[in-house]
Amino acid sequence: MTSADGTDTTTANTANNFQVDLRGLVDLLSHHLYSSPRVYVRELLQNAVDAVTARRAHQPEAVVRIRLTAADGLVSIEDSGIGLTAEEAHSLLATIGRSSKRADAHGLETTRKEFLGQFGIGLLACFVVARQIRVVTRSARDPQAAPVEWLATDDGSYTVRELPHEARTETGTTVHLQARPGAEEWLAPDRVEELAREFGSLLPYDITFDDTTGRGPVPVTDRPAVWDRPFPSPAARRVALAAHCTDLFGFTPLDTIDLDLPVAGVRGVAYVLPEPTSPAHRAGHRVHLKGMLLTDRADNLLPDWAFFVRAVLDTDTLRPTASRENLYDDETLAAVREALGGRIRGWLTELAAAEPERLATFLSVHHLGVKSLARHDPELLGLMLPWLPFETSDGSVALAEFAAAHPEIHFTRTVEEFRQIAPIAAAHGLGVINAGYTYDADLLALLPAVRPGTKVTELDAGAVTDRLDPVPTSAELALAPFLATARTRLEAQSCDVVLRSFQPVSVPALYLDDRQARQERDRAAAEEGADSLWAGILGALRGSGPRARLVLNHNNPLVRKVASLPDTALAGTAVESLYGQALLMSQRPLRPADSTLLNRAFLGLLEWATHSAEAQEEQK
Repeated sequence: MTSADGTDTTTANTANNFQVDLRGLVDLLSHHLYSSPRVYVRELLQNAVDAVTARRAHQPEAVVRIRLTAADGLVSIEDSGIGLTAEEAHSLLATIGRSSKRADAHGLETTRKEFLGQFGIGLLACFVVARQIRVVTRSARDPQAAPVEWLATDDGSYTVRELPHEARTETGTTVHLQARPGAEEWLAPDRVEELAREFGSLLPYDITFDDTTGRGPVPVTDRPAVWDRPFPSPAARRVALAAHCTDLFGFTPLDTIDLDLPVAGVRGVAYVLPEPTSPAHRAGHRVHLKGMLLTDRADNLLPDWAFFVRAVLDTDTLRPTASRENLYDDETLAAVREALGGRIRGWLTELAAAEPERLATFLSVHHLGVKSLARHDPELLGLMLPWLPFETSDGSVALAEFAAAHPEIHFTRTVEEFRQIAPIAAAHGLGVINAGYTYDADLLALLPAVRPGTKVTELDAGAVTDRLDPVPTSAELALAPFLATARTRLEAQSCDVVLRSFQPVSVPALYLDDRQARQERDRAAAEEGADSLWAGILGALRGSGPRARLVLNHNNPLVRKVASLPDTALAGTAVESLYGQALLMSQRPLRPADSTLLNRAFLGLLEWATHSAEAQEEQK
């Protein structure tokens, strides 16, 4: 904008720097970014390792070391890494987002991927436990530069000054932390050593710890990883891996699976749990990034179906989240997850082909996980058919064996329905599988594709009734009045009554229904409680499918006695009691109408028993 005299009156745009409240930053780090103050040890190790990596890139022949010390509320870490000049200390140590791991920061050709740290938070994260951080450093790139001291406190201030040359004669950096009030436990020697081993045991450089008690420096790193070590025999390797699993996860593995993806920079092992676990349980896997422990709770590393293993691995390609406490779920992780799943699947295939006894042992514990995988892999399903156990009317048998004995397979969708029908089905040669367990119905739907000629259908009342022995025509005609009474009594329950002879004799009645019958009952119940509009809509949806059936066992002595009762009302009450008993045996949930019927039948029988006792007393 210009004035009348041509003067430019536009306000000049002035660039300003953001101001960072360090106390607010510490609160953010400790309460929102990091899950625990313990990560400060990781930050110290990370900076030291990256400094040594930069030194090796600058001077490949340099002898490097890292030493961690803790005593009297103080923690220090010394490295013979690249070091910093005064200018670099100003620029890198106190600037959020300015990472020394970038190539331009060191003037090196070293790419950023060779370093552990990539987010530029650096030493400031140590203020989670420290009230003061002191850094003494000397640059390897400029041997003539004086040593530098960078001193910062948790009030947000810091100073940088050059020291006399004799203050530090060797190249590298030493970081000193002084505990803040309330955080002393995190700087205790035992805790520091424990955290250093947890985070840094697989780091690529020798790291030692000293608690200044006189025992001397002790090693922190334990390389190579146990899965990469040479062993005299496969058995010796299995023993070593089992011991590693016990130390790491607290259980002795049922078996071990190598997870080796050289192209993806992933190497590790999966330990098979010795006991069954729920598919809904999210496993916590341990992931090291370039040797540094990233997380022991990675739940997105393996496919969901691999819930029967706990994995530990090292990677140099997967990306960490900003907190460096989990994996970033991107396309790379998705590809690695799929490839690791392929390794586990390949292990199962090898067991099936070469070691059936080990496979049988595994499936006896973890058949649920294999069933989950086989749902999406017909080839694996065909391979596992001889081994996968199913609960059937012939007992617990492999699916292939059961399919060979029963070309037509029926299945129930609930465990309760199966348990009611299984004894009758077994006695009459009907092949029934309990598909009430997780994944079983999905696998049975795939069975005809992997085993042509096999027919799989859901069990319905008609199929069971047709397999039961019919009652002679003369006997059924003689019992026609009783059956008419029974059907009338159960009409309100939408249940038909049929008479059959079946085994075992001890079962007086069998309640059978199918999905269509259940849907019709639910529709009728909803129609009863609906207003006029919805009642009309639900009434229009009334189906003509088969109803539930109460199958009375003509072989059962009690049923014959009930059928011969001259008192029609009493016979009807007895039929209601048989209906209620069959419902309870099926373990189905009772509808309000069923509960009312059971209550009425029970009270009716009590009234009849009481009346009979009184009549007998009067006759005396």
